Amino acid sequence: MKTIHRMAVASVIATLLFFAASLQAQIVANGPDVVSTGSVVSFEYTLTDQSGAVLDSSTGKPPMTYTQGNGQIIRGLESQIVGMKLNEEKKITVKPEDAYGPVNPQAFQEVPKDKLPPDALKVGTILMANGPQVQGLPVRVHEIRENTVIVDLNHPLAGKTLIFDVKIVDIKAAEH
Repeated sequence: MKTIHRMAVASVIATLLFFAASLQAQIVANGPDVVSTGSVVSFEYTLTDQSGAVLDSSTGKPPMTYTQGNGQIIRGLESQIVGMKLNEEKKITVKPEDAYGPVNPQAFQEVPKDKLPPDALKVGTILMANGPQVQGLPVRVHEIRENTVIVDLNHPLAGKTLIFDVKIVDIKAAEH
């Protein structure tokens, strides 16, 4: 009976060692040089719209750094970076629904003209709105009327398809 019990225990231990070794091999295969959930990732980027106009770039600045899977960058970009390797470059197209959403017509608000600074009364001017529930919300002047101004509270990139050219420059493994 003891021999059968020892054999069963030895079999369980052998199975556990096999799974531990295969798990270790999988971790080494993915390695810290592959973006996975929990990785701290740094990447260089150039962001353009569909016409090719540059909207933003990390050129001359430190790379963008975030933790994969924490929702710190737009969903469509984060989902395409997972699995990339150190020094890998990729062109990523992100549709509005996976970025800043479509333009919301209800985000256009009419405000009295005298509530805005006189130098802001120009279509396209971007103001930063502050209030009890919102701090630093970009607001774009959309239309000037006789006594009021129509402002657009949508994110400036709402409704746009975004194209990112990214290069992964650093990956720190997830801490467990």
